[in-house]
Amino acid sequence: MSNLDNYAICCRNLDKTYKDGKLQTQVLHEINFAVKHGQKVAVLGQSGSGKTTLLNMLAGLDSPTKGEVYLAGKRIDCLSANKRALMRNTHLGFIYQLHHLLPEFSALDNVMLPMMMRKKILKKEAHQAAIDMLCAVGLAHRVKHKPGTLSGGERQRVAIARALVTKPSCILADEPTGNLDAHNSENILRLMHELSTQFKTAFVVVTHDKQFAKEMDYIYRIEDGKLNF
Repeated sequence: MSNLDNYAICCRNLDKTYKDGKLQTQVLHEINFAVKHGQKVAVLGQSGSGKTTLLNMLAGLDSPTKGEVYLAGKRIDCLSANKRALMRNTHLGFIYQLHHLLPEFSALDNVMLPMMMRKKILKKEAHQAAIDMLCAVGLAHRVKHKPGTLSGGERQRVAIARALVTKPSCILADEPTGNLDAHNSENILRLMHELSTQFKTAFVVVTHDKQFAKEMDYIYRIEDGKLNF
């Protein structure tokens, strides 16, 4: 990792220990992890292995006990909470197992929301960016539909469009196909490949699905808080 600008996201010698009174539980042990721009990486592991903790560390949502985290070439673990949030809003997108769309908003409004939360973004600009991204995920004909009228696969594509609309350096995805059938999972996988190529966005995908993971560029396995390639 000599040239950090080559990497969308990375960490060095990352440890995380939680304390509960005198009890200490080390969840992550000496994690070294780096993802270049446009790469797609899967992280496999059982429940409780530390996958979600790793995502939280990479996102700056939690602070490591030891080690360094870099996002778009800049170290973020030593920043204030406000500055970490700014870096997160600028360079990261998130996709979850549950899409977390706002039910009273249309697909278009849901995708516009991250743009509207930024300063100095005109509504017209946010509207066009959201339209373009919904077209990119194949939902040009569904922009005015609310989540309740969309299929599970369509809702997840809206969530992906929302994650990508700000053109982040990296997408962090936590079980993005966990609630989808095989057909829709394949469609989401194909879409991720297309979008990573088109926008040079890196994807870090936490998943239990070994078949899905095989389609990524690299697979890491996390066991007992240790990351293995």
